[in-house]
Formats: sequence, structure tokens, C-alpha cells
Amino acid sequence: MKIISWNTNGLRATIKQENFIPLFAFNNPDIVCFQETKCEPDQLDEKSRNLKGYYSYFSYSKGRKGYSGVAIYSKTEPEKIEYGFGIPKFDDEGRTLVAYYKDFILINCYFPNGGGGPERLQYKLDFYDAFLEFINKLKTRSVSSGQGGRNIIFCGDVNTAHEDIDLARPKENEDNTGFLPVERAWMDELVNNGWVDIFRNFYPNKKEVYTYWDMKTRARDRNVGWRIDYFFANQSFVSKIKFFKTLTDYPGSDHCPIEIEF
Repeated sequence: MKIISWNTNGLRATIKQENFIPLFAFNNPDIVCFQETKCEPDQLDEKSRNLKGYYSYFSYSKGRKGYSGVAIYSKTEPEKIEYGFGIPKFDDEGRTLVAYYKDFILINCYFPNGGGGPERLQYKLDFYDAFLEFINKLKTRSVSSGQGGRNIIFCGDVNTAHEDIDLARPKENEDNTGFLPVERAWMDELVNNGWVDIFRNFYPNKKEVYTYWDMKTRARDRNVGWRIDYFFANQSFVSKIKFFKTLTDYPGSDHCPIEIEF
């Protein structure tokens, strides 16, 4: 099973720039999770919306067009799809899809970035807390029940670099959203609750591997970036994951895709 996660920074632009089909053709993923799609499904052409060989699901902002949004394309039809995690003020921004498969649960999430003032930072922190509560309850029911439960994977743009090693210029960004102590503390809490950062599990000390670069300053050309896109899984599932790839050279967004296989 191969899963790709990518903040596409506008799915319509990705399609127009011809970076959509090649992601599937060159990598042959079983599932692709897109974040920041910035569209509703009826804004996509039929071929892209209902890609041959895949079931597709979309969650989008209910109050603001061209904002936020996530999508899942899957070769296997999930047993169930949930649009959000049950809290309207978060679900209405179209940030979360939960796909239930026979042996695992996959959560595709585009986390708030916290920019734009204190209210949005608080929104981000509230979202973080609600999301952690949701996945912990899901883990208790699905993994720890002892009744043949399903493992859990979540992926997406978390919009926070966890440690100094996860961005090119940590000192310069200590007071910037995405690397604030309070945001990083939540990442600590996530790990302390038994959720494993799959990249760091494979590469605990690897430097200069990033998933986001500022386009205005051409930071990608100089690899002055941030690692803010992740796969996390419950501890007991980690041994089943064969590899993690960062598709650094894939074009079409200010983020690059990331990939796991299990």
C-alpha cells in the first residue's frame, strides 16, 4: 500500500500546470491525499474529479470559496468516509477527511497556519487540541480495544516545524508562526501521546530535508525550507511501514509531496 500526501496549493492550478496526472502515473499510488485544494469538486473537470481507477472524496470550505480544502483519491473504496471530526467551527473550513478501510483508518488533514493575528493563532491551537483528542479517542477505540481494531495513519500539512532540525533558519523564526514555542509544544504532546513521526523514525538526525519553501524568495532553489508536512501513525503500526520518501523535486506547489509504503 503506497500513500502520497501533498499540499497542492490549489488543485485547479496543479491540474492546469499538468502536475496532477503525472503524480499518479509516475508513482502509481494506492491513495493520494491532497491539502489546500482551494476548490469545490464541481469546479474540477470530470476527468480530474473522477480520475479513472480511483474513488474520490472532497471536503471544502463552506463559507469562503477558494480557501482551504482537502481531497482523497483511493484505488480501494473506503468502508466509510467522515467529513471532519464533529466540531462545526473546524469542519466548516473543510480541513479533514477520515477514511475507514478494512485494516486501517487514514486521516487527511490541512491544519490551520496560525497567521493573521491572535485570533487565528488561537484557532490553530484550539484545532490542534481538538484534533489530538479526536485521534486519541479513535486510537482507544480502534487500536487498543483488543478486538481486532484498525491502525491509524494521519497525514497532511501540520503547519509547524517541530525541532530546530526541521527548518533551515530556526533562530530567525523563533517568533514566527509555524515555529512558536506553543506550537512546538503541541507537537511534543502529540509524540508523548504515542504518535510517531514516520520520517523521523526512519531518519532521526537527517538535516536539510524540507517540504515547504517560500516561493517569493525562490527559497527552494537554495533549499531554505521547512519540514511541516508529515505522516504520523500509532506506535504498533510503525514496524509495518517499509519506507518514507520526500519527493523534493516534484513541481507545482510551494510544498512537495511525501510518500510512505506499508
